[in-house]
Amino acid sequence: MKLFFRDHASVIILYAISFLFLPWLIQILDDLSSHYFYFIFLVSFFFTIWLIGRYFRRRKLYAHLQNNTFTHNDLHLFEPQALIEQAYSSKLRQMQHLYLTQQQQLEEQGNERQLVLSHFAHQMKTPLSVIQLIIQSTHNAATSNQSEWQNIKNECDKLTFTLNQLLTYERTSHLAADLKIEALPLKELVQEVINDLKDYFIAKEIFPKVILKDNPIIYSDRKWLKITLYQILNNAIKYGDSESSIQIMYDDAILQIKNKGETIPESEISRVFDLFYTGTKGRIGGEATGIGLYLVKKILTSLEHPFTLLSQNHFTTFAIDFSKSVKRST
Repeated sequence: MKLFFRDHASVIILYAISFLFLPWLIQILDDLSSHYFYFIFLVSFFFTIWLIGRYFRRRKLYAHLQNNTFTHNDLHLFEPQALIEQAYSSKLRQMQHLYLTQQQQLEEQGNERQLVLSHFAHQMKTPLSVIQLIIQSTHNAATSNQSEWQNIKNECDKLTFTLNQLLTYERTSHLAADLKIEALPLKELVQEVINDLKDYFIAKEIFPKVILKDNPIIYSDRKWLKITLYQILNNAIKYGDSESSIQIMYDDAILQIKNKGETIPESEISRVFDLFYTGTKGRIGGEATGIGLYLVKKILTSLEHPFTLLSQNHFTTFAIDFSKSVKRST
């Protein structure tokens, strides 16, 4: 209420002046009918002066409210003049303080969650590594119950892979700052990934067929590109038919990874890169996490390597375009 009266002080003053001035003016003019237009002009003149003054004192407020674009600068009203502008500016500062405080709290909570996830994932990997060493030593020492030990090893490998996905997801929150672009021999990198997955190839009875005539040099980040190729090949093995082959071809600066298996429905092609989307086969099999291809998309987008996914006639092809990153021969 106090702010209302203070904001309308000019209106009250104008009304008081008019209330005192007009009777005196009417008495001076004597016959108002002969000076009617002069009276109208005088009243309109004072009212116009008041409107102009009111507009100029509040023009910053009007401009701020009519602005259609919103930026961080809109949380301020610089040099407010009118009382309503000063009150509005004060309220904006309070809102900004609340916003920044809550934003800081959310960032701290997010950082804390990342640290906790990273810590527990690393803590879980240590006993897993010990279990895998025990399995290997026991498997080599005893010939009986080999199938049971192999099943345990496979389950440990799945758990290790999932933990690695979790760590990779956590690290991608600062992916841009972690990139290190350098010249990489693509064939050697592909071979490293195949060697890392050799046990999985053998278990699924799938044969990798590398068709790279040369050893092309591309510019990319070694660690993140290797993670991407590992994930793509892992999926190709997981959803590939047994006793089939996975073709890894490179031609015209495009790397293609092609496997034979169940065709991905066309309606799911655009969704398989969404976080936690497992697709029809993933829900039936129960092994999909819905994280892998999301990470692939995020990493390749940051590396600026365009990619495509095509699935038809029981063949699925993942293609990565290195045309902007390949080292040209001179």
